[in-house]
Amino acid sequence: MLTYLLAMLASCANAVASVAQRMANRDLPREDNLRPRLILRLLRRPVWFAGILALTVGFLLQAGALAVGQLSVVEPILVCELPLTLMLASRVFRTGLHLREWASTLGMTAGLAALLYFLAPTPGSSQSVTWDTWLLGAGVNVVVVAAVVEWGRRGENAYTGVHGGGRRAAAFGVAAGAQFGLTAALMKGAMSRSAQGFVSIFTGWQLYAMVVSGLIGLFLLQSALNAGRLLAAQPGLTLSDPLVSVLWGVLAFHEHVHGGASLILALAGAVLIVVSVMVLARSPLLVPDHPALQPAGSPD
Repeated sequence: MLTYLLAMLASCANAVASVAQRMANRDLPREDNLRPRLILRLLRRPVWFAGILALTVGFLLQAGALAVGQLSVVEPILVCELPLTLMLASRVFRTGLHLREWASTLGMTAGLAALLYFLAPTPGSSQSVTWDTWLLGAGVNVVVVAAVVEWGRRGENAYTGVHGGGRRAAAFGVAAGAQFGLTAALMKGAMSRSAQGFVSIFTGWQLYAMVVSGLIGLFLLQSALNAGRLLAAQPGLTLSDPLVSVLWGVLAFHEHVHGGASLILALAGAVLIVVSVMVLARSPLLVPDHPALQPAGSPD
């Protein structure tokens, strides 16, 4: 029960972080995407630090959940971050949510419940992750992130095209989520060392690799939130993180899940989540909001 509570609180913290960071990013030049100059500009904005504080709280809550639970349980719960973010953003940016958005949110919630209930993950042997598994898994993870970033960069011009900003925001959101999935795996590896004593967490390489991976994910997240609307970046970010994490949990940490009919029903829940996100991604609210493309005072 503690695992579910901590994961839900992490989702709430992440939702606050996304909205605060979007508030800081929304009027910055988009040519700063994937450049250190973007971070330098953000460092002058107090609301960005509020977002980073919320993100840090979310990471700590996620670490606590992973210390007592499995990757394939904790990370799917973080999908709740998306509807929480949209509801909060609709109030902060005065952008009303309509039937499409509420139906997608309901579909995601039902799909998540089905996924967790029928998958029913049980603990694996996280201490048995070998060096070659870490290297292979991290290598594939990094290649996927790099490929998605490049796909986003090669999209239609984000400053003059109607779809470019949304494509870049979505792609960078997916890349950030995939990077955070690797971060979660490293976090699980670090927290698993707590069985040998709290101090042992700081003597393992996973903790420091997690910090580096998390900073890369944070940098990609800022570019996603700068490239387009929050509604464009958030779905990919929210889905790719748990998807990558569950793959790490099952393939690397040997977490056990139900097979047979239960697995089919769990996959149906996962499909419902994906379909709901795809429907949400086609929302009329997914419109570039660069000042050059919208009249002054238009909502986020």
